[in-house]
Amino acid sequence: MRKFSAVLLLLLLSIVLIACGSSDAKNDNEKQNETESNNGASNEQLETDANIVSTTVAITEIMEKLELDLVGVPTSYKDLPERYKDATEVGNPMDPDLEVVLSLQPDDVISVTNLESDLGEKWKEANVPGTFLDLDSVGAMFEEIEALGEKYDRTEQATALVQEFEDKMEEIEKSVEGKDAPKVLILMGIPGSYIVGTEHSYIGDLVVRLGGEMAVTGHDEDFISANTEYLQQTDADIILRAAHGAPEEVVKMFDREFAENDIWKHFKAVKDDRVYDLEETRFGTTANLAVLDAMEELKTILYEE
Repeated sequence: MRKFSAVLLLLLLSIVLIACGSSDAKNDNEKQNETESNNGASNEQLETDANIVSTTVAITEIMEKLELDLVGVPTSYKDLPERYKDATEVGNPMDPDLEVVLSLQPDDVISVTNLESDLGEKWKEANVPGTFLDLDSVGAMFEEIEALGEKYDRTEQATALVQEFEDKMEEIEKSVEGKDAPKVLILMGIPGSYIVGTEHSYIGDLVVRLGGEMAVTGHDEDFISANTEYLQQTDADIILRAAHGAPEEVVKMFDREFAENDIWKHFKAVKDDRVYDLEETRFGTTANLAVLDAMEELKTILYEE
């Protein structure tokens, strides 16, 4: 794969990552009309009957576990909780319909920090009361769940949810202790191209938690661009191919790339037949409540159980 320019990489990240400075109010009257954009759930407690809009599936599922109602939900081919069957669809997570959003008179519109650079300024200009949650890793997701619990008087539900997940994850992680760690290369595909996941990506975080070794290290970003010659040199034992946006189309793209680009046949993982396509509902671009199923599946892949 040819090396991307910095501009194209940013564009790809904007497309891939589904998932804004704060507006300072000058007085109480202005505060009602200004946008409050946060890096995570605000500590300011809101009424539990507030009009809340969730713009991603992962956030919607978290809100259901916290027993919170929503007036708006994302438009998605994925099944949303039955609790929100009467909620209004507000469009694609990467670009919600602000006219629809504002018609719901929201007190809080929630997205993810991965989309903050794309949505933050736009929401601020439209006076959308936005909150951006950090779901880049499982640990960050747990912190955001607890912050939401505090914000919406759901501390008990949030604490119980996080504890349940942490206990089960600890069991899974202990089950692989002492096993030989495979080296893992993560490819995140979108229609037409792909980029490489680091340990800072959600899937990379899961690999590390399960004792795996990342093939690509030393980067601060969630995803990077890299050419195939460099990737071959990482000598990865396993290649994980994740699809986003249009999963079936992306899987076909990966199949063509691996069949037509001769260099892939020289990869250790390809020669050993250890290339795996990950299902999007369990392996999204942000952390989500399917994490236990995802860890169990990854455990099987990494250690061929």
